[in-house]
Order: sequence, then C-alpha cells, then structure tokens
Amino acid sequence: MACAFSIILNPGEHQRLWVASDVLEMVHQLEQQMTVYREDSELSQINRQASDCPMSVEAGLFGLFLKCRELVEVTDGTFDPTSGPLIALWRRCREAGRVPTQEEVDECRLVTGLSHVLLDEEESTVAYDRAGVELNLGGIGKGYALDRCVESLMSQGFDGFVMHGGQSSLLARGDHNLQGGWPVGIGNPLFTDKRLGTILLRDQAMSTSGSNIQYFRHEGRRYGHILDPRTGWPVEGTLSVTVVAPSAAVADALSTAFFVGGVEIARRCCDNLSNVGAVLIPGPARGRRVCPVVIGIPDGQILWDHDQIELPAPS
Repeated sequence: MACAFSIILNPGEHQRLWVASDVLEMVHQLEQQMTVYREDSELSQINRQASDCPMSVEAGLFGLFLKCRELVEVTDGTFDPTSGPLIALWRRCREAGRVPTQEEVDECRLVTGLSHVLLDEEESTVAYDRAGVELNLGGIGKGYALDRCVESLMSQGFDGFVMHGGQSSLLARGDHNLQGGWPVGIGNPLFTDKRLGTILLRDQAMSTSGSNIQYFRHEGRRYGHILDPRTGWPVEGTLSVTVVAPSAAVADALSTAFFVGGVEIARRCCDNLSNVGAVLIPGPARGRRVCPVVIGIPDGQILWDHDQIELPAPS
C-alpha cells in the first residue's frame, strides 16, 4: 500500500501501546494478501489463474470483491478495480517519457470492466472470462485494511482513537478531549502545507484523492495519475475530493469515484448511500482561493479557513 499506518490514541493510554502495535502488524498480513506487486500474494495468484478456472477466495477478501461490485454499480463505473492494465500502461509510458496512443488505451480497455469478473457467492470463487483481466485493489485496499484493523481494536476495548494510512485515508472512533469527535484537517490541494479547514469526525471514515502530487508533464501538458476507467485517460478539472463515510473502504473507493465522476456522481451517491458526504475542490477560476462544493455534510461539521476559500457552495 506504499504508505505508513499509524494509530493515534488519547493521552493516558500509553499502557495499551503494545496492543495497538500488534494490531498494526495486521497491515502487513493484509498487504501480503491484496498486493499485485508480489507474485506470491493471494490476489496475484488469482490474477494469474482465474481466467483458466474458478479460484477459491478467503472469506474477507471475497467480501471485499462483493463490495467492489456494489460500488462499481452505484458509481456508474467511475470506480473500477479492474483498471490495472490501464494503470500499468500509463506507468510504462511515463517512464518512457511519452503518453500512450489511443490504440494502446483501447487495447487495455478490452480487458477492463467488472463485467469480466464472475463472482460465485455460493462457492466463494472468482473467475475471469478472458485472459488479461486482473483485479487491482489500489483504490480500496487501504480503506479495507483500516476497517479490519479498527474492528480488531474495537474488539479489544479501544473506544477513542484515529487510525490512518498515509494520512489520506483514516477512520475515527469515539471522542478526543471532549470535543465531540476528532478534529482532522482538510488539506489545500494548491498549497499542500496549508489547511482549507478542519472537519470533526466521530465514528466516521474519511478519504482524500487528488492529483496535485502524482503527475507528470509531456509536451507542456500536465497528466494526473487518476484515470477515468470509462475512457482510459487521466481526469482533468478537479483538484481534490474528500469523502466521509461509515467505513474506510467505502470512503477510499468513493473519493476516487467522485474525483472521476465529479459533482453529478457525488451528489447521486450521497443521496442514495447512507451517511456519505463529500467535499469537491474544482480548479480555481481565478486567484489563489478555491471554492469547495459540499455535499451531504452538515453545516457546522467543517470549520473553514476563509482566507483560503470562497464561501462553500451549500448542497
């Protein structure tokens, strides 16, 4: 997952640090299961063999596959865990100092789309309908790891903490210093050392997606790392998206989906999914200030820095 995971506890809980440390070890186990960058991982073995025969899947991972299918449907395909071939194509082209041709993109798209993934819920097996299809959980794996670790913490009596993966995905439980939740900063995608505001999270997950750090330039044009799986090309026009949701896996996937799909997809999902909200930061129209679009997050849950933003658009 290429990032550090941390657990933040309330003051006075130092005697429980070893228990929290043991829980963090779960991340390594989940990484070994889900990564596509180790040939011996469960997911890598599935990707190699599932086009030849159905593959049995561990219960937790199979449940994640089912959640992926649900999220693909609700986001109209703006979240797609089969985009690995497109991601690999763009990585190769970036290393070669070029952008892919449309023919190369079209060839990859022949093996993308969850319609090629066959899930048998009775047998807990997965099969692919053609060679070259693969699942890549990079858009949801960190959130899933957070959910699993937090379940373990809660089962062992922890009731007030924040756990994060790479600071872009986190899950808050309980209260911090009688504030009614945990205050978490929303970064400014234009000036990464500044905060646009602070959101108070209690028993909620939050995830942020953006292309302000991972991108490359070719012939004067900027290409971000987040691809639209419906076209195979990088998304333009959005700086960042922050999603609040009951689970970290859902927040993780939806932050990418809303970055790709924009306000229309975000509004529809927030209306149809329970306790999901979003903050979308479009590119600034002028000057150095941004105008957040807030969907499904109650007034008062976010404290904005009005020196950096125009008034957020209510929704």
